[in-house]
Amino acid sequence: MNKPFKFKQFTVHQSRCAMKIGTDGVLLGAWSPLSQHPQSILDIGTGTGLIALMMAQRSNAEVIDAIEIDADAYEQCVENFEGSPWGDRLYCYHAGLDEFVDEIEEKYDLIVCNPPFYAENVSSGNLKRDQARQNYFLPFDELLKGMSALLTENGTFTTIIPFKEEIQFITLAASFGLYPKRCLHVKGNQKAEIKRSLLEFTFHRDSCLVEELIIEKGRHVYTSDYVNLTKDFYLKM
Repeated sequence: MNKPFKFKQFTVHQSRCAMKIGTDGVLLGAWSPLSQHPQSILDIGTGTGLIALMMAQRSNAEVIDAIEIDADAYEQCVENFEGSPWGDRLYCYHAGLDEFVDEIEEKYDLIVCNPPFYAENVSSGNLKRDQARQNYFLPFDELLKGMSALLTENGTFTTIIPFKEEIQFITLAASFGLYPKRCLHVKGNQKAEIKRSLLEFTFHRDSCLVEELIIEKGRHVYTSDYVNLTKDFYLKM
């Protein structure tokens, strides 16, 4: 699990990060919209820097910032940024969301966050892993409050959460003036239950487009929708 993860245009080193490369991050990085041609992008809780790197590959945004509270993950993220083809556009801040909001005056056209969302606060004995995984360390209300302060008026916020949390999250987002524009329900296979919800929010109330993504037709046999979404990144797609 500590081996570098090689994508088509960049490599992610992850030995010092509590949370390794996973499907959730790749899905969010590939699905987040760039049709508005954002010039400033923020990745909250970046970890390895994966999503910010994907944004750099997909966009021409002049500013792609990331924040990471864990010191080891922050240092590794910086190394991953510097080792990428887009090092001049990527910058990582060693900070928590609350202090970042207090210090930063700029706002962002696109904010992306793959948040810690395990509600159970039972310790694994590894603080860094718990911090990266558990909602206790970045409650959804704190995330939405900070994010709403950092987003431009016509900006977009995207995230990925457990499907069972979707209604609660959308209701909570509305209290900050954020409304869903797109929703993607993710299933591992045709017979599986919906596992994840990818959500796109804006400050403008509108109808929400709801779609479904099935990842596999069989073991390691991927659907065309999943291949089309991720083929610019995964080596074997």
